[in-house]
Amino acid sequence: MSHSAEAKAKYNLNKLQKRLRRFTGQAIADFNMIEEGDRIMVCLSGGKDSYTLLDILQNLQRSAPVNFELFAINLDQKQPGFPEHILPEYLESLGIEYKIVEEDTYSIVKDKIPEGKTTCSLCSRLRRGILYRTAKEMGATKIALGHHRDDMIETMFLNMFYGGKLKGMPAKLLSDDAQHMVIRPLAYCKEKDIVKYAEAKEFPIIPCNLCGSQENLQRKHIKAMLNEWDKTHPGRVETIFTSMQNVVPSHLADPSIFNFAELNKDSQIDEGDIALDKPDVPAVPVGLEIEEQDVNVIQL
Repeated sequence: MSHSAEAKAKYNLNKLQKRLRRFTGQAIADFNMIEEGDRIMVCLSGGKDSYTLLDILQNLQRSAPVNFELFAINLDQKQPGFPEHILPEYLESLGIEYKIVEEDTYSIVKDKIPEGKTTCSLCSRLRRGILYRTAKEMGATKIALGHHRDDMIETMFLNMFYGGKLKGMPAKLLSDDAQHMVIRPLAYCKEKDIVKYAEAKEFPIIPCNLCGSQENLQRKHIKAMLNEWDKTHPGRVETIFTSMQNVVPSHLADPSIFNFAELNKDSQIDEGDIALDKPDVPAVPVGLEIEEQDVNVIQL
């Protein structure tokens, strides 16, 4: 690589890292994900998302106004051919505290799920239980997962198209037993930025082969739909995510979150009478301009 090409690559990587830092820092601030004295368990799968999560959190840790600890956890599910040496070697090179949890969930999933059926649901439940147990054993105050903005949007459409719910993937979640706080610091980060970052950083990616060639077809279809929209209608995906942050209950149809039955002339509602107005649709998709700005200062 020539000197000019190397300089350009370094510039692009720095710019990309700043953008990921900015979005991660903003999500942490918006949802109060990290507090003074937190001990955060970063779940590392060996995929691009979790590598990026750990890298950006370590980067922010060095300049954050609050003190917090990070340690990494990997669940070795005993998949045939899983390269057990890759993650320990990588984590040793970082000098970070880590633990490899060995649990043969692979055999359980293969035994319980008929051939050709999706294994995602059972696999997720097993992983969740093991990670919650490990978090308690390791004294974690927060559990950090590598889901990003596109995961959250895809989940919303999956729930709409197949589950009949207007429900996404929360950036911050309290477990059912109220014992664990799960955070998703990459909630505002775009998957395509993470892909570029992982390639530039040359993370030692480990593919998930638990399902073999099987894929979650529903999520695959949703992802393809969003990718097509991103190509043909720039800004649409950004606007969809912005809409997830601007919910108007009085203009939906769920009486459990808005009391339509007792609505009267004295009621206070979100946006007033627009029933006979034409929709006010901006020429430029909402959120697109902000999305493209680069900010040099990142704060938690």
